[in-house]
Amino acid sequence: MVMRHSVRLGAVALAASLLAGCGAADRLANIGAQPALSPIENPTAQPGYKRVSMPMPEVAPVSYAPNSLWRGGAKGFFKDPRAKQVGDLLTVKVAITDKAEIENSSARSRTSSDTSGVNNLLGFETKLGKVFPSGFDASKLADTSSTSAYEGSGTVDRKETLTTNVAAVVTQVLPNGSLVIEGKQEIRVNFEIRELIVAGVVRTEDIDSDNTIPSEKIAQARIAYGGRGQITDVQQPRYGQQVMDVLLPF
Repeated sequence: MVMRHSVRLGAVALAASLLAGCGAADRLANIGAQPALSPIENPTAQPGYKRVSMPMPEVAPVSYAPNSLWRGGAKGFFKDPRAKQVGDLLTVKVAITDKAEIENSSARSRTSSDTSGVNNLLGFETKLGKVFPSGFDASKLADTSSTSAYEGSGTVDRKETLTTNVAAVVTQVLPNGSLVIEGKQEIRVNFEIRELIVAGVVRTEDIDSDNTIPSEKIAQARIAYGGRGQITDVQQPRYGQQVMDVLLPF
């Protein structure tokens, strides 16, 4: 059993080394040459291809009026290119310029002093000295003092800028006519994928004539920009470090 296991490990290592050698050989053979473009192929015939299913509007019967230039349900004489129903696309112009500067400081101090004693207690104040240790003074039964001080400061200086465009699809039409949109864009460069996600609610009146809408006119806007890949993985703390950061009280 040990021999078979060793043979399998050796075969796997040999195969990996051969694949790495093939990749290195290809790179050495193309030194000084421009990277070759991939041939144009049928994307539906590629391995892993999946058909896309998107929300579509309900099919409405088309009604024609005889001797009329207007189509039933049309908003204008010419076709309106702006998104208005489920499945339509529109372009979101993302322009975020966020800048915040906050500086807080606070200071607090307190000093207190208390002294209490008994000068006369039905004549028993002279006999208390026999019960308590020597040097007892009834006029100074308790003498306390306390001092506390606190000082804190905090500063926030943040500046974020994001300018890009992303196409979104209408996923729902609300009863008041507003549109629920959602769009996602992925860009892969080498071994890093950049993701941009936009979602929210827009009014049809805010959509421009070229079927675009600024991001500041999106209600309940959800805009996320980030990445995943080798660079992002290196920048993140290891899982063990993240767990320790949560559990350690210090």
